[in-house]
Amino acid sequence: MTRAAGAPWRNRLRMPDPGRWHLRTKLVLATMVLLTAICFIVGLVSYTAMSVSLNTQLDATLAQASHRTNEFSNDQPPQGSGGNRPDPLNARGTGVGQLNARIANGAVVSGGLLAQDLTRTQLNAADAAILTAIPTTGTPVDRDLSLGGYRLVAVTAPDGDVIITGLPLTEKNSTLAALVWTIVLVSAAGLLILGLAGTVLIRRTMRPLEQLSDVATRVAELPLDAGEVALAVRVPARSAQSGTEVGNVGVALNKMLDNVSSALESRQRSETKVRRFVADASHELRTPLTAIRGYTELMRLTEHLSPDGENSLDRVESQAKRMGALVEDLLLLARLDEGRELQLEELDVSEIVVESVGDIRVTAPDHRWQLQVPDEPIQVRGDKDQLRQVMINLLTNACKHTEAGTTVTAIVRRAADGAALVTVADDGPGIDPDFQDRIFDRFARADAARSGTAGTTGLGLSIVDAIIQAHGGRVELSSQPGRTEFTIRLPAIAAAPFVPQGSSAIRG
Repeated sequence: MTRAAGAPWRNRLRMPDPGRWHLRTKLVLATMVLLTAICFIVGLVSYTAMSVSLNTQLDATLAQASHRTNEFSNDQPPQGSGGNRPDPLNARGTGVGQLNARIANGAVVSGGLLAQDLTRTQLNAADAAILTAIPTTGTPVDRDLSLGGYRLVAVTAPDGDVIITGLPLTEKNSTLAALVWTIVLVSAAGLLILGLAGTVLIRRTMRPLEQLSDVATRVAELPLDAGEVALAVRVPARSAQSGTEVGNVGVALNKMLDNVSSALESRQRSETKVRRFVADASHELRTPLTAIRGYTELMRLTEHLSPDGENSLDRVESQAKRMGALVEDLLLLARLDEGRELQLEELDVSEIVVESVGDIRVTAPDHRWQLQVPDEPIQVRGDKDQLRQVMINLLTNACKHTEAGTTVTAIVRRAADGAALVTVADDGPGIDPDFQDRIFDRFARADAARSGTAGTTGLGLSIVDAIIQAHGGRVELSSQPGRTEFTIRLPAIAAAPFVPQGSSAIRG
């Protein structure tokens, strides 16, 4: 429980994926990182150079002070009856803050610090221990005393004593601290100004790329698969000039769009010719088909045929009816492709579904038919004959491609957004997943995907899709073994707030 509860917090604290950052963000960050590195290097070099320079100056001053102190100690005779050597702090030129000490036999015998008021400040035991440990090589060393940081040098006098001279590091440390703060503040201000200026500059530089992306996105959203497409989107001339990387991409993209536009226009002309041919051919086929059926009926009425002749005549009449239905389907698709206006009126979807299920039950009594409709009507604007043909095609499709005893259910309901939903479902073997993507294509046959005995022309579902699209709706398929659903979605009019409705069932 604890680990599961903590998971959202880990997700919130997870760093964003750099691969999803905008290019301008990456460029700004890269520029800021480089500038920060440059500022750090410049600051480090400046600090090192200043530290070396200050140490050189301090060592020169310390060497002079040590020389004066040693001369004073060596030139002065021993004082008092004990022969004590003079205090090195009394040497000439001793400055404020200077430290002088004499060490004899490993112990500090005299020394101290000259304070700001020119009084002596004595050294404590800890300071004395630090001073006695300084090597007498004459090389300056830094030590932290109770009085502060000091740079010290120890020199051995002719009499064997050690004379230590020291100068405070306060001024040097103050100078270096001021340098550090100056570098930090100047670098921060410079990075801020350069970051803002770089962001504006990079954004302006990246604007042509954003225009290219916008053009590509708009083209990607166009329905290029069918119909007449006006591909008038192009990269602006200022972003499509040869000579720069972005300009070359813009020129290439415009050439590609010109090529695609030409191909779409050629495809549209070919589709228009094919549709016109199909419409004209279908219309012309009506007359001979009508004549064939008429002469077939006349022969049955006027001629005495043998049983084989009657059977042959029945086959001719059956195929003529089948061809006539195919011609009518082709004519309907041609009219829909031409965009002819529909005969729209206010309709109750439930009424159309109930009538269609009632009609199909008569022709397919070997199937079980169920109907679920809401208690209240669901109104849509549509062409009654075409919507009725949609239902007949879906119900016939479910009947032809399933075995006897299959349950086919027609359901009418209202979606949450007020749209009218009509579902035709069966509990048959389902549709092959490889066929589902092209099931609404013209002349696509599902005979190999679903069991059945009746052949089809492959136009029924194409007509369903075309009619529903002409009504501003869409049809969707969901299929798996044991459950296949075709769902029609039509925009409703005067849609009431969504409330779950009761349903009734009719079983056959």
